[in-house]
Amino acid sequence: MLTRRFIKMIETRADKVAKLWLKEVRQSKYTPTYHRFPEELLFERAMAIYERLGYWLSPETKKEEIRHFYMNLGARRFQEGFKLDEVIMAIILLKRYLWLEVLSEGLTSTNLELYQALELNNQVVLYFDRSIYYTTQGFMEALESAQAVGQV
Repeated sequence: MLTRRFIKMIETRADKVAKLWLKEVRQSKYTPTYHRFPEELLFERAMAIYERLGYWLSPETKKEEIRHFYMNLGARRFQEGFKLDEVIMAIILLKRYLWLEVLSEGLTSTNLELYQALELNNQVVLYFDRSIYYTTQGFMEALESAQAVGQV
């Protein structure tokens, strides 16, 4: 199945895609906090997403697991001093560089392959939409907790 091939391709090229993402996130005017954050840590974080893409997109992976992972991520980013809009932009860039790699492969030459690519696109969009929602939720809960105890 082509969808599986796309996922496998991203997982095997995770290093390349993560490096492209890292370069962008370290230079973008929309992610200034990322410019100062340790490069190796940012790279590891991108790799954690790309290397496990198949797992995250698998029908066996429960929404609750995605929710838990990204709510924790949002809370950690708040504690690390990131601004929410920067965190969201970093996630958007993760998705962008994933798709740039998929499109560079040119695996959509037949109608069936195009349909399967659209199917994968729908899965990826849903996954990243959930990641943004739950990251925001976790970030905001951490912010509210900090405000409640006078830390902010």
